[in-house]
Amino acid sequence: MAALSGKFLVGVYDDDEKLLHAIPKIRKEGVKIMEVYTPFPIHGLDHALGHPRTKIGIAAFLFGLLGCTCVLTLMIWTMGVDWPMIVGGKDPISIPNYIPISFEGTVLFTAFGMVITFLITNGLKPDPYPQLFDKRATDNKFVMAIELHNNRMSEDEITRVLRDNGAEEVNLKQF
Repeated sequence: MAALSGKFLVGVYDDDEKLLHAIPKIRKEGVKIMEVYTPFPIHGLDHALGHPRTKIGIAAFLFGLLGCTCVLTLMIWTMGVDWPMIVGGKDPISIPNYIPISFEGTVLFTAFGMVITFLITNGLKPDPYPQLFDKRATDNKFVMAIELHNNRMSEDEITRVLRDNGAEEVNLKQF
């Protein structure tokens, strides 16, 4: 997510149920909602906003596959090809011996890969001046951000729609 710029209308709600019931009505009016910020997760919010199902599981599988492949390649190369070690009369390339370390490598690569993926896809980086729509969204309010240049309706019409659907405040925010 890049840095925000432009004009936004910010609808502030005091109840998660009001917000969840207002989203389909607001979208039906033709307003494109950029994002909703809440102090805690709300079940069904992604579906109400029309977000597609996440593909994060595919990324996790690929990181795990990469980890398992790297660890197996390292162990087979070092213990079986480059410096073969015969321990207890076993074959130098004995896959059952490598299973515990392969599992650990899979988990390690998946964990680090998912953290890096999360940080990159969400645009999270150290920022001394975070761009917040409303500071109360981290405490007790539910904030709906609407980008004005993405909507055909005027600012006054969108404000009316938000107020009609339970917003206790509607503010203009410019970044």
